[in-house]
Amino acid sequence: MNIGKYFCHRIPERSFFIKGHQFPVCARCSGFYTGLALYLIVNYFYPHEYNLEMLIISMILMIPVAIDGLSQYFGPRESKNNLRFTTGFIGGVGLIIFLKIIMRWGLNVL
Repeated sequence: MNIGKYFCHRIPERSFFIKGHQFPVCARCSGFYTGLALYLIVNYFYPHEYNLEMLIISMILMIPVAIDGLSQYFGPRESKNNLRFTTGFIGGVGLIIFLKIIMRWGLNVL
C-alpha cells in the first residue's frame, strides 16, 4: 500500500533513494516531516513561550521553502534534492511553530 501518494507528488527525480528504493515522499516533504518531528522532540525537552516573537520567527523560517519552491515552479531553475530537503526542514520547523501558536492562542482559522 502506498499512502505517500496522498501527501506528496513523489516525482522520482525529486526524491531520495536508498538501495534502489524510493522514499515514500519527495526530498522537500522528507525535510518538512523531519523538521516537524525533530522540533516536537526538542520542544518536549526544551519548551518555550509561544508569543508574537515566535510567530514572526515561524514566518521567517517558512520563507526559504517558499522561495525555493516558487522560483523552481515559475523560473528556469531546478533545485537539487539537498536544497529541497534543507529548505523543507527549515519550513517544517516554521510550520510546526506556526501551528502550535494557532493552537495555543485558540485562533480559529479553519
